[in-house]
Amino acid sequence: MSRIGKHPVAVPSGVTVTIEGQRISAQGKLGTLDRTLMREVEVKREDAGLTVRPRDETLRARMMWGTARTLVANLVKGVNEGFTRKMEITGVGYRAQVQGNNLVLQLGYSHDVIHPMPEGIKIACPDQTHIVVTGADKELVGQVSAEIRSYRPVEPYKGKGIKYEGEFVIRKEGKKK
Repeated sequence: MSRIGKHPVAVPSGVTVTIEGQRISAQGKLGTLDRTLMREVEVKREDAGLTVRPRDETLRARMMWGTARTLVANLVKGVNEGFTRKMEITGVGYRAQVQGNNLVLQLGYSHDVIHPMPEGIKIACPDQTHIVVTGADKELVGQVSAEIRSYRPVEPYKGKGIKYEGEFVIRKEGKKK
């Protein structure tokens, strides 16, 4: 039995969830999200919230049970609260700023790196060395954060680059004479 899948997903007030076959959509204060779930699971509305159950006892159905429950929970949480990913920039002369619908990064290259904001994502720079990516879709927030980080990942010798807040970078010792 799935330890994650057996727990129902609580639907807070202000969020409406509609289920049409394998398609589930949630609407809340942060927008509307929908997702098509795998055919091995079924979602039902009950008084405790939404429950996800496998259709049969195959191995694949049991594997998809917890995954589907987590996807439904992320859908409901996303339209209600949203998701946030914070990043830090370390390095002399490295900075970020938002200009219109673009994030402009100065990362030690001969040119500025311009990253456009996708629809449904908000990027803020509280100061020049911090980036905050927020949105309702957890998958999209993570993807945009990974794309921004990929422009200059943290290097292990001086620790310069873009890293997630709280990420620990193992530092290496440099050359010795």
